[in-house]
Amino acid sequence: MKRSELNSIIAKAIVFLHAQNFSLPPFAFWNPKAWAKKGLEADEIRDCMLGWDITDFGSGDFAKVGLVIFTIRNGHMQNPKYTYKPYCEKILISDVKQVTPMHFHWSKVEDIINRAGGNLVIQFYASTKTDGLAKSPVVISVDGVQTTIKAGGKLVLKPGQSVCIPSRVYHKFWAEKSMVLTGEVSKVNDDNIDNRFYEKIGRFPAIEENVPPRYLLFSEYPCPGSGPCAKKR
Repeated sequence: MKRSELNSIIAKAIVFLHAQNFSLPPFAFWNPKAWAKKGLEADEIRDCMLGWDITDFGSGDFAKVGLVIFTIRNGHMQNPKYTYKPYCEKILISDVKQVTPMHFHWSKVEDIINRAGGNLVIQFYASTKTDGLAKSPVVISVDGVQTTIKAGGKLVLKPGQSVCIPSRVYHKFWAEKSMVLTGEVSKVNDDNIDNRFYEKIGRFPAIEENVPPRYLLFSEYPCPGSGPCAKKR
């Protein structure tokens, strides 16, 4: 993805969030110069992968296959500094017919909540022992009501509705009618190790630096000193 595209996507997301009366924490708006001045006091943001996460899943076409993610809070599966925090919260933005590909999480159990906008359509499959798509139905909780979905069936969440998705349940989703503001409340999340996509995709985009970044993605934060945080810790 080009940096100019990432800048535009984040700018559009900020406008949409403002229109929905959803406020992000201050670090969402720290630019590269601000980040360069941050010391060890911002380690939790770096280490727990908080912040902007924009992906086209390697498709090269963000409008058709892509997702805007902002991780608001998160613990850490391995770092003892953060294992006391067993939860994660994200905000997602899906556009109409913009697909997040079929995937499951090895560990994470998550509630997906349609916070505002259009309808969120989610397709489900149970997984087989070899991580294929099972033909058996999926039993999930929709706003506390046990619901059975046939293999490949779709659930439509209207604003205010939510679904709890267990680990190892395949799902893909997209917006219908208009852009959707989606909340995600889950167990601790690590996108480096906890995602299993049914088809081979690229989770984190390669970036073409055609313009300066307006804001940094969570994978780009500088550490106090030099070098990526992931390599220092």
